[in-house]
Amino acid sequence: MKNLKILERLQQLYQRVKNENTGTPIEIAKYMNISERSVYTLIDELKILGAEVYYSRTRKTYYYCNDFNIELNISLKVITEDTARNLYGGSYFLKENSFTARILQGTKLCL
Repeated sequence: MKNLKILERLQQLYQRVKNENTGTPIEIAKYMNISERSVYTLIDELKILGAEVYYSRTRKTYYYCNDFNIELNISLKVITEDTARNLYGGSYFLKENSFTARILQGTKLCL
């Protein structure tokens, strides 16, 4: 579920930067209910993906300097524990992690 949360936050930040209404790093952190450090980490992730992200002190917002788009599609599929064991080699996911295996099995990221 942690990976899904990160992807959701990345999508949320992407949209706010695209609309140029992020506010200061502290404001966006409060809005997204994350730490200021996490905002910087997400900005770095956007840069790794090819975004030219900059901050305007006069407008107090992040903005893109290039034509950058992300399309995030997440699909989930519930699978049985036996199927999860077959997919993931049987030994990696213990019984308490089988729920995570079922959830993440259908996750896709389209960039």
